Amino acid sequence: MTWLYLLWCPAAYAASSGWVQSTHLKAELVSEYRQLQPGQTVTLALNTQHEPHWHSYWLNPGDSGLATTINWQLPAGVSAGAIQWPTPKVIKVPPLVNYGYEGQSVLLTDLKIPADFTDESLDIVATVDWLVCQEICIPATASFRLTLPVAATAEVSTAASALFAKARQALPQALTLVGRYQMQDQSFSAVIELPQDLQVSAFFVGSGEIVDHAANQQMHYQAVQGEPGQLTLRQPQNTYFSQAPAALPLVLITASGAKQLLLHHQTTTSPAFAAKNPKNPPPQTFALTEFASMLLFALAGGLILNLMPCVFPVLSLKALSLSRAGQQLAAQRAEALWYSLGVVVSFVALAALLLLLRAGGESLGWGFQLQNPLLVALLAFLLFALGLSLSGLLQFGLGLMNSGQQLTQQSGHRGSFFTGVLAVAVASPCTAPMMGTALGYAATQSAAVALLVFAALGLGMALPFLLLALWPQLAAKLPKPGPWMEQLKHWLAIPLYLSAVWLLWVYGRQTSIDALALALLGLVALAVACWQWGLVQVAQQQGHRTFLKQGIALIALVLALLSISQPELTTKSASASPASAHSAETWSIARLQELRAQGKPVLVNMTADWCITCLVNERVALNTVQSKAAMQQYQLSYLKGDWTKQDPVISAYLKQYGRDGVPLYVLYFPGQDGQVLPQILTPNTLSEALAAGPQQPKL
Repeated sequence: MTWLYLLWCPAAYAASSGWVQSTHLKAELVSEYRQLQPGQTVTLALNTQHEPHWHSYWLNPGDSGLATTINWQLPAGVSAGAIQWPTPKVIKVPPLVNYGYEGQSVLLTDLKIPADFTDESLDIVATVDWLVCQEICIPATASFRLTLPVAATAEVSTAASALFAKARQALPQALTLVGRYQMQDQSFSAVIELPQDLQVSAFFVGSGEIVDHAANQQMHYQAVQGEPGQLTLRQPQNTYFSQAPAALPLVLITASGAKQLLLHHQTTTSPAFAAKNPKNPPPQTFALTEFASMLLFALAGGLILNLMPCVFPVLSLKALSLSRAGQQLAAQRAEALWYSLGVVVSFVALAALLLLLRAGGESLGWGFQLQNPLLVALLAFLLFALGLSLSGLLQFGLGLMNSGQQLTQQSGHRGSFFTGVLAVAVASPCTAPMMGTALGYAATQSAAVALLVFAALGLGMALPFLLLALWPQLAAKLPKPGPWMEQLKHWLAIPLYLSAVWLLWVYGRQTSIDALALALLGLVALAVACWQWGLVQVAQQQGHRTFLKQGIALIALVLALLSISQPELTTKSASASPASAHSAETWSIARLQELRAQGKPVLVNMTADWCITCLVNERVALNTVQSKAAMQQYQLSYLKGDWTKQDPVISAYLKQYGRDGVPLYVLYFPGQDGQVLPQILTPNTLSEALAAGPQQPKL
């Protein structure tokens, strides 16, 4: 009864600021002493009462949220220590895991008063900022003022004793133990020397972006004869991990209460970290089986990638070169091998660049290069120039082709290798079935494993041409060269022009209509440069001078590049897309949580303007009369995340579902985890998934 009286009657406190009401909570600032003396350290309590089902956050808020902060305004010489955080509770908002406080929470802070303090009173002002969340999050702030007398002797506030006693009981007990941790192989590992088994049931890492909070924790205690035992803790690494701090607070939950200690970062591997966990031995056979299956997934995904529309224009170039080789099996074999090498090397190089950028703190995934408007425009210009070459306006490599048989062969090899590189560059907008699973697996593995998975993707994509190289009898069935090839070459220029148009559309979506207009002017300048260079090639064959034409070609090329040199100057805002009656809402974690809290079914579509698979799926499966009718029937909320430009929040969401690129479709039914739909959708996919779920249609 005494505690309830103190809780609900703040006037009983002799040294309290009084309750201050803020957003979804109220709080007061309380002093343990009602009278202070110079040289004293006094403890203050921020006593907070949250509204039912609302919470604020711990030192490490977890997957989302912000820790509570206190800004002190104190007289000269008076200093405030750090917040003393009580043991948090786990707050799950699937798929997120947060740490914080509900109901009542008390945060303690020590104030140090200098011995030469001469004022008759101590004026304390504190401004507190919370992030208060239920399914949605709302910033809350409040200011507190507390004036305490200063005299020769200090007097304890007996009315506040129960509050401070309970607050100190909620603090984890400090341990003076030796603890070390490492970040290695995409995981957090800690070793603590313990004199006995404390029966640890859970732990909280006191720093954000270290561990994957929703992942399983591993704990194992090993007794060592004649020495302190060792407690080993493991948990997968956080998606946003960037740097390991020198000292890391750690809270252990044990049968005898919460304990706290500091872990020190260890950069070199010790036997303790390398030792395997007897209780949880690494599943070597399963890991090898999983790795082998992912390599097969990658191989199959790369093979299917050849059927995607973004790859076809470049494959037409390779098919033309093989046809040109005719019945010369050795030439065909060399063309196919060099093309395959270009594909595999490009996949591995792209993966290595991706890993390096991630190690530098970037949050990137498959197709990341097409999130850069400048690279998109350059690729469009390149495909347009190749199309002009197939149309006969100029010939790339004509000088080398006239320089002898040896240079002719070198040119062919280089051309085949470059075609493989170009195929990989334009393949990024497409994600084939099974490919997304393999990419998501690679994103969670070591660099060596990730590179092998990407190499398998490249091998799968090159497989059709590689078979031509390994089995000459297949190449022998190719048609013989003839006049038909010139007409075929002109027709094959059309897919390249269409690809250039699509890439310029992506460029315009990433920037603005003004930037797109400049790029189109640049395309005209590029056409002039190619036209003049074609005239240069003809004139050189006839022995004529070409200085003027070369100069015009060079100036036109420079103008073309200048037209796309600064796309960020006219970048549009993300909200420029018009809305329609059936258009999707913009995805955000907060909006997704809000809709799920309301008990509504939700479809999340993670897409990008440069993702052809995404655009095709929307055209044939989502933006259809059948799918819109199903959305209406089941009152489905439709959220759309745009990954056209880099977005680390979307990257983190993709990784939660084991994906490293788009498209990703997740269907949420009330009270259930998200259901991942296939990467290739059919017109019936959404309606069938809704009909198979527990949600009843609304009449």
